[in-house]
Amino acid sequence: MAETPEERQRRRRRKRLVRGLLVGSAALGVPALFNALVARRAKRLPAPRWGEPRRWESGEGTVRYQQLGDGARPLVLVHSIGPGHSALQWRAAAERLSRRHLVYALDLLGWGESDHPQITYDNHLAIDLLTGFLEQVVGRQATVVAAGLSAAHTLQVAVDHPEMVGALGLVVPLGIDLHGDEPDLKDAIVHRMLRLPILGTSALNVFTSRAGIAAHLRREVFADPAGVDEELIDQHYRASHVPGAQAPLAAYLSGYLNHSVDEILPRIEQPVWIAWGHDARSPSLATADLWLHHLGEHAELEVFEGAALQPHAERPRAFCEALDDFLTRSSG
Repeated sequence: MAETPEERQRRRRRKRLVRGLLVGSAALGVPALFNALVARRAKRLPAPRWGEPRRWESGEGTVRYQQLGDGARPLVLVHSIGPGHSALQWRAAAERLSRRHLVYALDLLGWGESDHPQITYDNHLAIDLLTGFLEQVVGRQATVVAAGLSAAHTLQVAVDHPEMVGALGLVVPLGIDLHGDEPDLKDAIVHRMLRLPILGTSALNVFTSRAGIAAHLRREVFADPAGVDEELIDQHYRASHVPGAQAPLAAYLSGYLNHSVDEILPRIEQPVWIAWGHDARSPSLATADLWLHHLGEHAELEVFEGAALQPHAERPRAFCEALDDFLTRSSG
């Protein structure tokens, strides 16, 4: 029986992580020294130089977000999940969108500038966090634009609380063919190993080395490798090595943040705008047909040439123009 895209991705991910665990377990003293050296050399994240920095005290820790612009209809931007990912990926788009909208761009709990508490990170936490942010910070119905796996979490919020989500933007979303399965026993074992103080930290340090970050961005996230400069690599590297960053990353890599949307997509009543980079590889553009099929007349698709998983970062002008067109139509 042929492997599904989800099974193939899991096998590759486990292979990389197990390789890191083997490297880390080569000798007990060496990984401990290696981890200490990485922690000492990792520099703190620079203070955001865009928008107006704000904070929200959630029940689990402080969530930091940027607020920009003004407008009658709030626009909430939610970043994708991965090594070093944060709201910074939205900067170029947020600054453009703020000319017409009140924009919120948050760092999810455990990512970016937000707190990194030692708690259990899973899809339920992510969904509850987004719900709380919309209720307590935004306070009125908003358009939510979310990338990657965060799109799956946002869809659940839209179904559970339609009064808070008036329209949806899904940027290369996950939750159908990829990251839609519950973690299995092998995932649980990998997750347990990644949470080990020495060996797990060693594996994640190997996974989030500068070379690993560069490969992730150039091979998976961006269509043009030349667009991944040392500044971007450094930002992702720093974000991956702040104290506590290993726990949410381990949860993501082990499938604990996965969320299936197959059953909830037919229940979506809000207008949906799907943005896809033409050169996205995992998931590829062909996957967009599945989303359109499940969402039916509620959804429309926009494809961006010269972009992969983050068209909002690679093609911000075209992205914002297309999103503005959608928002104008959906509010009319």
